[in-house]
Amino acid sequence: MTTTSPEPTALDPDVPPGHSGTAPSAAAPGGALIGADYDPRLTNEDLAPLRQQRWGSYNIFAFWMSDVHSVGGYVTAGSLFALGIAAWQVLVALVVGIVIVQVFVNLVAKPSQKTGVPYPVINRAVFGVKGANIPAIIRGLIAVAWYGVQTYLAASSLNIIWLKFVPGAESLLEPSFLGLAALGWISFAVLWVAQAALFWRGMETIRRFIDFAGPAVYVVMIVLAVYLVSQAGWSNIDLSLHTGPTLSGWATVSTMLGAIALVVSYFSGPMLNFGDFARYGKSFAAVKRGNLLGLPLNFLFFSILTVVCASATVPVFGELITDPIATVEAIDSTFAILLGGLTFVVATVGINIVANFIAPAFDFSNVSPQKISWRAGGMIAAVGSVLLTPWNWYDSAEGIRFTLGILGSLIGPLFGILIAGYYLASRQRIAVDDMYSMAPTGRYWFRGGYNPNAVMAVVGAGVPTVLLTLFASVGDYGWFIGCGLGFFLFALLERVRPMIVPLDTAEPGVSDGTVA
Repeated sequence: MTTTSPEPTALDPDVPPGHSGTAPSAAAPGGALIGADYDPRLTNEDLAPLRQQRWGSYNIFAFWMSDVHSVGGYVTAGSLFALGIAAWQVLVALVVGIVIVQVFVNLVAKPSQKTGVPYPVINRAVFGVKGANIPAIIRGLIAVAWYGVQTYLAASSLNIIWLKFVPGAESLLEPSFLGLAALGWISFAVLWVAQAALFWRGMETIRRFIDFAGPAVYVVMIVLAVYLVSQAGWSNIDLSLHTGPTLSGWATVSTMLGAIALVVSYFSGPMLNFGDFARYGKSFAAVKRGNLLGLPLNFLFFSILTVVCASATVPVFGELITDPIATVEAIDSTFAILLGGLTFVVATVGINIVANFIAPAFDFSNVSPQKISWRAGGMIAAVGSVLLTPWNWYDSAEGIRFTLGILGSLIGPLFGILIAGYYLASRQRIAVDDMYSMAPTGRYWFRGGYNPNAVMAVVGAGVPTVLLTLFASVGDYGWFIGCGLGFFLFALLERVRPMIVPLDTAEPGVSDGTVA
């Protein structure tokens, strides 16, 4: 098959033989590589391998800052210090949990960085060129739901600014449509449009935004901590944040394990599709350095900063406040409300873009590349987030349990299957061009475009994990259970009935992940 892409020129020295260099797109600002025989049903400029991979360690570091520095991250980190265990035990749990995340993130980053393709495309080498839509749709739906939730949280931050600075804004709290007050609709709409506009500008604009957003939140967090400590006096701050009896013995161990699992579960979404960002990395070494800076080091410092702020609220306001929005409101300063409100809006927009906008953009585009571009995929997610009306079920334990809980329990199996497929079955070798071929003789056609082993592993690991999540109260351990089951079942099936044939590195067009 042929494409309409222009032939390589002298300006494209990095274009390998057999590929066409395309013009930059929103998702591939450095241009893409589209082979002459790539099937249009699997290809567009956003999904094709990148021609230039430009991101350095700082860009990856900034990505994680945007993902960590949010209202949800603040509340999650602060809540761990109120579990009834010593502060040093909480810090140990945080470090262990985030190091586990770092290890898993590096594992999922490598195949996409080496091949220059996003998460749904790399899954074609494991699930088949058609079967890859299974993990893509699951991850995309989870992102749509959380996109709505995060936009709603950011809207709550914006509400406090309207109430403080706009006369009569309080009157908009009474009218309600579909369960949301008029002021809430205004804030939600403003942020929805702002995020869509940012996304529409493409990955280069998003990269510049996250390069700014993460450090900006740090500056405000440090200022907030200094202010609160100066008001409370350092001697009056208890970093343990105990709100109940101190635990001991096995109860301490169990709580620490639960805290570790909570950290891993919190990052499970962006961890799964981190390949969407790792594909832009200059090298795998640069991606790993960015992960080291952005995960254990950044997360630990942010957690300490969080607990200092939360601890200081007790002597300053007479109660423990672990919500940064409520903390800013309690200060009751015009400047603090404006600066804090805008900062947490920026922080939430940052995590929403990187965690819940990019993923469905690639995932939905993968379903029908010629009909759904990267931009169109993202807008489908944005519209879907409104239709889900997250404000109506976000506060409902039952709603969360039967929607995000069920889908979230499938993230673990998808991760386990991808890792087993790339590192065990494929031995880190990928035939890049074959991921864009619908020919029955293609390496990733398997059976009708599906790898039956991967499909069986998703069902075999996903169903029991969902049931355990719903009925056995496994809580945050669902990700670990699903990941382990998915990895084991897929590895076993590939051993008993191999579908993925290891490639010879001497073959042309083979990406070898074992080579630096």
